[in-house]
Amino acid sequence: MADTAASDAFVAFERVQKSYDGETLVVKDLNLAMPKGEFLTMLGPSGSGKTTCLMMLAGFETATHGEIKLDGKPINNIPPHKRGIGMVFQNYALFPHMTVAENLSFPLEVRGMGKAEREQKVKRALEMVQMGRFGGRRPAQLSGGQQQRIALARALVFEAELVLMDEPLGALDKQLREHMQFEIKRIADDLGITVVYVTHDQTEALTMSDRVAVFEAGVIQQLAPPSELYEAPQNSFVAQFIGENNTLEGVVEEIGGNRCTVRLDSGDIIDAVPINVSQKGERTRVSIRPERVEFDPQLGDAAHTLTAEVREFIYMGDVFRTRLSVAGNDEFVVKTRNRADQKRLSPGETVRIGWLPEDCRALDAT
Repeated sequence: MADTAASDAFVAFERVQKSYDGETLVVKDLNLAMPKGEFLTMLGPSGSGKTTCLMMLAGFETATHGEIKLDGKPINNIPPHKRGIGMVFQNYALFPHMTVAENLSFPLEVRGMGKAEREQKVKRALEMVQMGRFGGRRPAQLSGGQQQRIALARALVFEAELVLMDEPLGALDKQLREHMQFEIKRIADDLGITVVYVTHDQTEALTMSDRVAVFEAGVIQQLAPPSELYEAPQNSFVAQFIGENNTLEGVVEEIGGNRCTVRLDSGDIIDAVPINVSQKGERTRVSIRPERVEFDPQLGDAAHTLTAEVREFIYMGDVFRTRLSVAGNDEFVVKTRNRADQKRLSPGETVRIGWLPEDCRALDAT
């Protein structure tokens, strides 16, 4: 989705800051605008500020500075229960002594809704998450995946237009987690709700999101659709944090237009797309994705080829993962599809590898 101006955004953070001690900013001057119906993921390591942003939006934390708006209206001073926002947590937060239907009915009862209307909304919410026949059970009688569906239904039961999710799949096993990623995305798309999702799991963010905001040190390092984040990272942090990535250190020798020449610390010369470099003599960290590298490359005259030594060759089912020593980097990884003609490599073997310059990005050195 395209960037949305704050004036017509459904959710907007305007110059928002957060400090717990009056000195250190956990969130620094955040400006973020979301259109209605977007699925936006806040992604980043622990302590990067993503969960604090979610909690400020929910009303459980107060912004130190700046304004948060929902559908054009400031909500900084509105208590959480009056914001009309649905919440889904990792631990489900279901009442164990209540049935599933009672868990969903409770927030409606608190809002003073009549019994007949409550029952209708509970029935609809359970059907949304394909749990219609489980209304009479208690949480302890449900699997982890079923409990997560009920937690999602509870967030949807009062027809909130905005749902916030804080690491909601963290307690599930890998297979169920992957299944629920697609289920949550499908439900969000079907209902047209706006979702702000917090995770530290890159795969989850890439799979589910319309856009991803990558946080580090209280700042959004890059805000973009998943494919752009992965294919075109804007700095070294994003390149390293999103997916697997190879880096080679060097100095810019020539730069012009959309191409620069880099002399690696090993002495090898390569070309790259200049992203975070602007002048000759600048240190840079060159980034290449493992699947963009080929063995015995047949890529034409434009390709760069380097000699490498095999350190490790691992069978992973659908792919082979080869760890190499290349140009001073002993952790250089190549991923190749599992094909019948794939040669099995042995540690200590010398190979030639190569890639196209357009797949190589010259980023900041830090």
